Amino acid sequence: MDKTISPSLICMDMCNLVTSVKELERIGCEMLHVDLLDGYFSPSMPIGLDTIRALRKKTNLYFDAHVMAMDNTFFMEQLVDIGVGRMCFQIETERHISRKLSWLKSCGVEAGVALAPGTSISCLEYVLEQCDFVLLMMINPGYASDKSEKMLESLKDKISDLKAMIDRKGLHTTITIDGRTYLSVIPDYIHRGATTFVAGTSGLFLQNGRTLEDNYGALKKVIQQEMKAYGVSWKIY
Repeated sequence: MDKTISPSLICMDMCNLVTSVKELERIGCEMLHVDLLDGYFSPSMPIGLDTIRALRKKTNLYFDAHVMAMDNTFFMEQLVDIGVGRMCFQIETERHISRKLSWLKSCGVEAGVALAPGTSISCLEYVLEQCDFVLLMMINPGYASDKSEKMLESLKDKISDLKAMIDRKGLHTTITIDGRTYLSVIPDYIHRGATTFVAGTSGLFLQNGRTLEDNYGALKKVIQQEMKAYGVSWKIY
């Protein structure tokens, strides 16, 4: 399946989630990014487990879950029970990183970790081999609605450094980018090693006079063109 674009659920119309998800299905999207915040990790809690569970019954989209919580265990167990395809958790709040990754794999879920902007990739040195993917936050998690939250230029190097670590270890771990994924920056991110992009108000759900299908098509075209130029097939992700 094509896992290059993961539309963000919390960027949709909260009062019409089913309608929005069905529209994503119609235009050919295959994956849905599901953020779960506990209100403590950051001051945001847009959707809860009951909403995610109800939505799971309404769509066949592949659920790509991102847990942002102070205590991950409860939320991760619930999301596995709901039926997600892949899941990452913020590495900053987890005491037993390796154990959580092993548990996810034992449940048949693609396992990953998420790093906030200020977190060094050095924390991955001894767990990267367990990661199917790593999600790099380009802005502080939970603060997407704050317009003053800007992406730091140095984070581009973080993508390159992580790809170099993956290659050095001979792994197949992929890199997901989340936060301020503007169409204009995606080519550079791909050339640095990223293959999956969480699409929100910066690139997909735009108030630009174009349809959702138009915006999705533009994103997909750029990603596929750049991956082809870089020698990467989007079909394997």
